[in-house]
Amino acid sequence: MNRQKRFITLLAGVLVAGSSLLSYGNTAMAASPPVLKTGSQSGDVADLQFRLQTLNYFKGAITTTYGMTTRSAVMNFQKANGLKVDGIAGPATWSKLKKLTVNKPEMSKLARIIYSEARGEVYKGQVAVGAVVMNRLKSPLFPKTVTDVIMAPLAFAAVADGQYWLLPNNSAFLAAKDAVRGWDPTNNALYYYNPVTAKSKWILSRKVTTKIGNHVFAV
Repeated sequence: MNRQKRFITLLAGVLVAGSSLLSYGNTAMAASPPVLKTGSQSGDVADLQFRLQTLNYFKGAITTTYGMTTRSAVMNFQKANGLKVDGIAGPATWSKLKKLTVNKPEMSKLARIIYSEARGEVYKGQVAVGAVVMNRLKSPLFPKTVTDVIMAPLAFAAVADGQYWLLPNNSAFLAAKDAVRGWDPTNNALYYYNPVTAKSKWILSRKVTTKIGNHVFAV
């Protein structure tokens, strides 16, 4: 193993360990979250608040306590998404919220794939890469979590060549947040490629939705 590969392997281990420090009770998030309502106290409440904050529903400081501000945010989210408006984060609310948002560790992973795949692109092009991940998350053709979408075999060149482990900059985090909030400059694309370097006949056969910078986006 040469020096560069050893460095990438070491950096990967550091980032994986560090990602656990970014989560709000991340082990609790692995299982189906419990029903949350006014008075609930847990790491799941913080995850709920973070997701609602990402979508601009929750305005307060993130805590582990489900208070009236959280209840109001949940009700506004429920009303906007055709759910029963009861201020309780039950299975239906969680299901919809998880299709539209990510948790804090996933936001970092989304920023990392954006940076490693599109750091030389204009800002719109960076958001577009994040939008492709979010579109895959919503599609039945792809895995159901951000992590699994990103880490799927051969899904992203930056994962295969190790660039995924580079530390993302602030622009990548902003682009990740914009993509999660629903900005999709790709017109619902599920794929993208650089037409100069792409050699796969299959990817070149996909229907093009738009071109941004050096990337062509397709379905």
